Amino acid sequence: MSLPEWVESYLPDQYRPITPLSLQSLSGDAGFRNYYRVSCHPTLLAVSAPPEHENNETFVNIALLLKGQGVHAPQIIAVDFERGYLLLEDFGDQLLLPLLNEKTVDVLYTKAESTLLAIQQVDVAGHLIPIYDHSRLLAEMNLFPEWFVTQLLGVELSGSEQQLIDSTFEILVDSALSQPAVLVHRDYHSRNLMLLGDSDIGVIDFQDAVTGPFTYDLVSLLRDCYIRWPAGEVSRRALNYYRRAVAAGIATPVSDKQFFRWFDLMGLQRHIKVLGIFARLFLRDGKAGYLNDLPLVIRYTLEQLDSYSELKDFRAWFEQRVLPVAESQSWYQPWQQAGDSQRELL
Repeated sequence: MSLPEWVESYLPDQYRPITPLSLQSLSGDAGFRNYYRVSCHPTLLAVSAPPEHENNETFVNIALLLKGQGVHAPQIIAVDFERGYLLLEDFGDQLLLPLLNEKTVDVLYTKAESTLLAIQQVDVAGHLIPIYDHSRLLAEMNLFPEWFVTQLLGVELSGSEQQLIDSTFEILVDSALSQPAVLVHRDYHSRNLMLLGDSDIGVIDFQDAVTGPFTYDLVSLLRDCYIRWPAGEVSRRALNYYRRAVAAGIATPVSDKQFFRWFDLMGLQRHIKVLGIFARLFLRDGKAGYLNDLPLVIRYTLEQLDSYSELKDFRAWFEQRVLPVAESQSWYQPWQQAGDSQRELL
């Protein structure tokens, strides 16, 4: 059964228009999902998410958990797990990213942070949510030497270089696993948050959620791979959020220094992983647009490496072996300025 036929069969009567149904294709994301706007009233989203590639059961389960906590996740109208078809509430087209600038960031990020606080208060006990464990954290970072360093840049790694990478990754994993564990969206940023008609924040693309470190989503939001904010503003917002998390019983009280270590090293884990993912999206999936986001991710990586002495060897290696090759790529721009002009373009 095709998706249009399935929608015709399973659309509830209250949504059914007088005129024949039509499905309008919408731009997709980094995964295998395809989205279509259904011409009913109100409009709905029909999704084709191949079950061999997408975890639709987890998406539905997480959506229900989030809605139970008061988070505005899409309502599930109908689902066919065997075919990989879903019919969802339509949040519209207003992503947070194009709305963000120096005048709006405080209001919009305060909303996003409050929504994140609610997400992190979801009781995950008794639910089959994967754990962000040692092997998963490590496997993600290993996308960096495989796809970014070797396949995209063509740098062949020696045994000692691989050993340095491995020892650095262990430092980052150990820091992640020492943090309080909460429900982690895993891609909580301005392209997965939407401003709804009632000014609430709508949350999408949470199907890869796990139970893991409480700073992961916070650093995804504040050190967004698609827009950069001044370091002082990021630190202020991060610390303020941490205070709220402690007050809510989500996080344990630690020193500010310990919190920022968690926050920075979690950001490193994420950005090292993202370098590999963006390279893979280009090389394997033909999605060249992500190459333009690599310089900002390189900037985040180098800036955080600079703050911790135990990571100085990895930073030196990155500067000596990775950067010179990256600088010859067509997508490269000086990492020191990456992201500085992005807000002006929005």
